[in-house]
This record gives sequence, structure tokens and C-alpha cells, in this order.
Amino acid sequence: MKKIDYKKLTMASLMAITPMFAHAEEAATAIADPVAETSLNTVWMLLAAMLVFFMQPGFALCEAGFTRSKNTANILMKNFCDFMLGSVCFWLIGFGIMFGCDGAGFMGIPSWGDLSFMTREDGLPVEGFLMFQTVFCATSATIVSGAMAERTKFSMYLVYSLLISLVIYPIEAHWSWGGGWLNDGGEGTFMHDLFGTGFHDFAGSTVVHSVGGWLALIGALVLGPRRGKYGKDGKSRAIPGHSLSLAALGVFVLWFGWFGFNPGSQLAAYGDVNSLAISHTFITTNMAACTAGAATLIVSWLRYGKPSLSLTLNGILAGLVAITDGCDLVSIGGAAIIGVIAGVVMPFSVEFIDHVLHIDDPVGASSVHGVCGVLGTILTGFFATGEVDDTMVGVFYGDHTWGFLGAQVFGALVVGAWAVAVGFLVFKAIDKIHGLRVPARIEDEGLDIYEHGETAYGDA
Repeated sequence: MKKIDYKKLTMASLMAITPMFAHAEEAATAIADPVAETSLNTVWMLLAAMLVFFMQPGFALCEAGFTRSKNTANILMKNFCDFMLGSVCFWLIGFGIMFGCDGAGFMGIPSWGDLSFMTREDGLPVEGFLMFQTVFCATSATIVSGAMAERTKFSMYLVYSLLISLVIYPIEAHWSWGGGWLNDGGEGTFMHDLFGTGFHDFAGSTVVHSVGGWLALIGALVLGPRRGKYGKDGKSRAIPGHSLSLAALGVFVLWFGWFGFNPGSQLAAYGDVNSLAISHTFITTNMAACTAGAATLIVSWLRYGKPSLSLTLNGILAGLVAITDGCDLVSIGGAAIIGVIAGVVMPFSVEFIDHVLHIDDPVGASSVHGVCGVLGTILTGFFATGEVDDTMVGVFYGDHTWGFLGAQVFGALVVGAWAVAVGFLVFKAIDKIHGLRVPARIEDEGLDIYEHGETAYGDA
């Protein structure tokens, strides 16, 4: 038997694997290439934008299911128009107002479609970033539709929906996301002097959802309740929607889209830091939705004797709305608790707005998006761990300081006051000038035929 020369064998093996290491080093260098990093981050941002866009049919299905079949075509048309017209208006004017200055002023300057004013340090294409911000703007506008469903003139709906995309949303979003005063916690700034930190809203509990919710509440107040909603004795009467199947499918779609809404707001996927951040926001988002839905199910079972599907669907959405602010800052356990609180508060909020305030909100948008948006923003001030940003530490962590909580409460109140004040002026002006509401006959027989000349269901 021939003796093996281990020395030669070792040398041959080294010569064979050396090219492999060389190729691995070249691959690592390629991955570390800034161009490759920007490309990966851009793909992630646009993928997230697609997921958020997919929330539009979720809102449409949810709203249609919770309302009567005679108004379904009207509801579907409104949800299409929110995005079609809102996209154009946001590109021409809203985007410039939101991002068009260095944050020193109240608002940016309209760019009239010219995107050259913006350059991003992270290398993301401005056109892609515009698309990402457009789908968020459309979400805020679409929330209002449900609360004012079944009795609003289609033409007037288009007017106030455009104003949301043109002015109302971009100005307050500039304060928080456009480099404005509310988010700026640097030394010498108003927020730093008052609270020691800036306002935080990672993906829009306040900036997107509470604004839509407060506008929905004020719009429904000015518009008045649907005919037959309240009796002569002032008691509320249930007006069931025509398809809980559509509503349930809509909530599933929204839940799916939320995985673009929250994790996508990281705006980057390259590297360990971003991959961990995305993973964390995925799990906190999902956890809050699950615990909120379960909490609402239990509350409805105990309070009304049976587990309500319609309330549970809104409970899931309440959890998603509430965690959107702090999904990056809170732990998984914190997200679970935030979900439970939102799931418990939401049905009582719906009951209070309906039975006490006598404001008719057919889909519960005011409670789900308005109340739970503010609630989630404030709860972030309690449950933020401080691991992501040591200036943003919740009351239950660190030295139990109240500065960050104060910033959250202040931010939610300021943005809410803006939405309520401007919304009231807009809705009142429209109502006085042209009238918001359709005539009684059209409301009774359905908006589909009179407003659009067609029905959603051919045999209806």
C-alpha cells in the first residue's frame, strides 16, 4: 500500500480552496457596495409601499361590509377616488408642503410637481420616496369615508378628500416627519426645552390614523346621523351592514398591509441593524393585533352575552392602530399590553360616541383610528424601553422620568387640535356653501342609483 504524502495533500487542498475564499471576499465586497445597499433599501421601500397601497381595497371591503348594499358602489368609488385624485394632488402640492423646507417654519413650500428640492442622504430615490409617502397620505384620507358613509354627496366628498391630501395632512405631517418643530428634540429647540426630547410617531398612530379619526368624528358630527338611526326618545338603533364576510376579508387585507405600514417605515433592509428592526416591528405589530382582537372578543362576550364578530374585527384594527406609533420602541410584551388596552377601550369608545354623543359613525372609524391612535401614542410614553433611543424612555423603564410621555401627550393633543379645528372649518364651509348631505329620498333609496346610475349588485 502506497504511503500518503500528507504534506502534498494539504498543499493541494489549500490551492483548491483559495479561489473560493477569493470569490467569497469579492462577493462580500459587492454586498458592501453602497450601490447594492441603496438598491436593496429601495426595493424594500417600494415593496412596503405596495403593501400599504393594498390596504386601500381593505378599507373599501371593510366599509362596504359594515354598511348597506344600496350604497356599496358609492363606497367603492370613493375609495378609488381617494387614491386617484389624492396621488395627483399630493405630488403637485402636498409633498412639497410636507418636506419642502428645513423644518424651521410651520409648513413647507409647494413644489408644483418639481422634486428637485429634495436630496436624500440615505440615497433612496426621491420618486420612490414620493410613492411611499403617497400611500400613507391616501390612508389618512380614506379613513374619513367610513364615518360619513351612506348620506354624503359624492361631489362634496371629493372636495374634502382633496383638501386632506392638499393641506390638512401635509402640514401636520411636516411637523413630525418633514423635519418640523414637533419631532425636533435637539438642544435649544422648543420640544427639548419643554420635554427634553422630541415627539415620536414611527409609522403614524397620530400622524395618519388619529388625524383621519378626528376628521371622521367632526365630519360625522357636522353631517348628522343617518335617517332612522336615533328614535324620538334619543335611543340609538342598530343599522346592520349587509356583509360581515366582506368586512372580515377587508380586515384580513388591512392586517396583511400593515406589515408594510409599520416595518416599511424603517425605510431600509440592508445590514443587521435594519433586519433586526424590521423583524421587531413585524412581531410587535402582529402581537398587538392579536391581543387587541382577543380582548375585544372577551369584552363583547361579557357585556353583550355573545362574542361579536363585528366588534372583534374593529378590535384587531384598534390594536394595529395603537401599536403603529411605538412598534419600534416597545418590547413584544409591551406590544401585547398595548393591544389589550386598545381592545378593551375601543368598544366602550364606540358605545360612548354612539349612545352619549349621538354621533353616527357606521364603521367605528372615530374610535378605531382617532381614540386608539391617540391612546397608542400616549402608551408609547409608558412602554418605550429606551433600547433604540435613550432619549425616548417610557415611564416604566429607565429612571421613570416623564419627559418622553409629556412629549407624546403634547404631540397627540396638538395634532388632534389641528385636525379638529381645520376639519370643522372645512366641513362647515362645504355644508354652508353647497351642502354635505344628500336629500332624504336619495338617502332612503340608496346613493348607488342616484349618485352613480348603477348598483354594486345587479339583482338588487
